[in-house]
Amino acid sequence: MFYCDRCENYYRENTNKWCCDCGAPFSYRSTIPSFFPREKITSRSKTIWRYLEALPVESGEWMVSLGEGCTPLVPALFEEQNILFKLDFVSHSASYKDRGTALLVSKLREYGIKKVVEDSSGNAGAALAAYCANAGIVCEIFVPAYTSKGKVIQIEVYGALVRRIPGSREDTAMAVKEAARKFFYASHNWNPYFIQGIKTLAFELWEQMHWKAPDNIVVPAGQGSLVLGCYLGFQELKKAGEIKRLPRIFAVQAKNCAPLALAFQQGLDEPVTIKKRETIAEGISSAMPVRGREVLSAVRESDGMIISVEEKEILGSLKMIAKNGFYIEPTSAAATAGFSRLIRRGIVKKSDSTVVVLTGSGLKATNKIKILIEKNEKVSIDF
Repeated sequence: MFYCDRCENYYRENTNKWCCDCGAPFSYRSTIPSFFPREKITSRSKTIWRYLEALPVESGEWMVSLGEGCTPLVPALFEEQNILFKLDFVSHSASYKDRGTALLVSKLREYGIKKVVEDSSGNAGAALAAYCANAGIVCEIFVPAYTSKGKVIQIEVYGALVRRIPGSREDTAMAVKEAARKFFYASHNWNPYFIQGIKTLAFELWEQMHWKAPDNIVVPAGQGSLVLGCYLGFQELKKAGEIKRLPRIFAVQAKNCAPLALAFQQGLDEPVTIKKRETIAEGISSAMPVRGREVLSAVRESDGMIISVEEKEILGSLKMIAKNGFYIEPTSAAATAGFSRLIRRGIVKKSDSTVVVLTGSGLKATNKIKILIEKNEKVSIDF
């Protein structure tokens, strides 16, 4: 069932509503506890569907899959520390959002939805366009006008209609809500099925680390779906007795758009209202996180932190990780920049097992990266 944490109302799962009548986002509540039969898991295909007993599906009849999940976990030496990079940028549409989208589109197909609309800064739109194409669902994506050309082209090639919206990411969200009066709003921010798919990241780390959880996990955060997915997945593993404790979750925002980091620093339960400035980390440029309260609570319960990093730090980290052989988009470099800051402050120890999630491919942002290279003197970065 869908559940509203604010007013405690329940809704049927196949509702056409995209939020509660009170305006709050839905959560997903299952009456069946997740369980993790290791022999079955290891015998199944290497996709998110190997964790079938922990996903909100009754059968595989409506399953839509493009081979998402089971991305590499690669050891690396970074900031003179041995860490693990989770390469979710090698997913089918080149971002971690394939996980949540595969589950979301499978449920849309089950419910007979024929056309959807969505707003995105690029990666979620590309993922939704790909999976809707595979499922035979008509798709219309609203993107900010500043979205990287590579992402827009990718969405269009899948056959989706792209609506470029002038102004901010929030202006794009307002525009799509008008379209949602007529068509189903398949929002990765509002629909709880998306987070149910993202939680498979936690399951994979548990399996790849020989049925253990890492000490720390570092992720970039805009709306915070990665935070919530990791928290939910590790919570389910803990309840099932598979792990003893949650890893500390460290969420990293761009300082130019950091409503969650500011709220965390001030001890608040809701995101801070901010005046957003432009950031090269376009994937986390969200001034009003829909599930901000949940994100803050999840990070605190894990004994983690939400921090912010400067544009110069993101650029420097982009260069550093490229020298290690990883071509990622600037949004992903926010996470590696955050890790560097955590190491310098002694918050993350060298003896810890730490996973940094690399969320999106640099191939999606090559045009933007080229511009940054050409401006290297202004940002004092030696590309």
